[in-house]
Amino acid sequence: MKTLKDIKNILIIGSGTLGLRIALASALNGYKVIVYDIKEEAFEPAKKIQASLIKMLIKAGTITQAESEKALENQTFTTDAKLAAADADLVSESVTEDIELKKKVWSQFGKLCPEKTIFTTNTSSLLPSKFAEETGRPERFCALHFHDVFYANVVDIMPNPKTETWIIDLLKDFGESIQQTVVIMKRESPSYIFNAMLLSLLGAAGALVTFDVASIEDVDRSWMGNFKMPMGPFGIMDEIGLDTAWHVVHVFKDEKSKRFSKLLKTYVDQGKLGRKTGEGFYNYPNPRFTEADFIKG
Repeated sequence: MKTLKDIKNILIIGSGTLGLRIALASALNGYKVIVYDIKEEAFEPAKKIQASLIKMLIKAGTITQAESEKALENQTFTTDAKLAAADADLVSESVTEDIELKKKVWSQFGKLCPEKTIFTTNTSSLLPSKFAEETGRPERFCALHFHDVFYANVVDIMPNPKTETWIIDLLKDFGESIQQTVVIMKRESPSYIFNAMLLSLLGAAGALVTFDVASIEDVDRSWMGNFKMPMGPFGIMDEIGLDTAWHVVHVFKDEKSKRFSKLLKTYVDQGKLGRKTGEGFYNYPNPRFTEADFIKG
């Protein structure tokens, strides 16, 4: 049985939207971090986004310049799977929401990681039990699901039926050590806590647009104006990543979901994935919904 003091080296599998944020949060809080991805070219945009996050955190007074420099020193980026896995105490996987891909990744890293390693997945829609066996150590495998990490700093812990109870306690301590609010699920449930609620919102927004009831901007205006929120459902999807949204939605076969999935796929096929690519439902870095006159129309 391990405790938080045994966790020093973090392996992040996937340098996308959430992987890069989990890596930065871990590095800022003193952990040594290796970020693994299959393509070297994935690292350049990840590092740029990290730089913008650091700038935001410094401006907000959350971290100092010296702390940001130390965090960058604490991170290594590599496409070498063996090197990445060699001394990992804890793995956080954030690859695309594709169950066959996740099985392949976990089959690979389950063999490469040392016996000491704790395995976690950041999946937002798949139950960990669906690919726990591929790790070779399902008792050391658990969902550790992050949200925005910095703006929405909540992390869900969802064990699979074979997860040993001490893993949950350790992950709770780890989540708190990187400044997250930890919520623990009693059992496996699709979409976790917040996402179960969020999917209802996004599904309703998608239906309003795909059934030609209202425009994307007016749906967002209604949400923002009524709840005094900084963005609406379509702005939220741009933040999540439209590829991630599509992977979640396309598995549902009801008419509303099929229409919504088709809409999302038109953007994905054009490479318009949201903020991370500079274009989605809105254009970035200055999306229309941030303009002072947006709510007025």
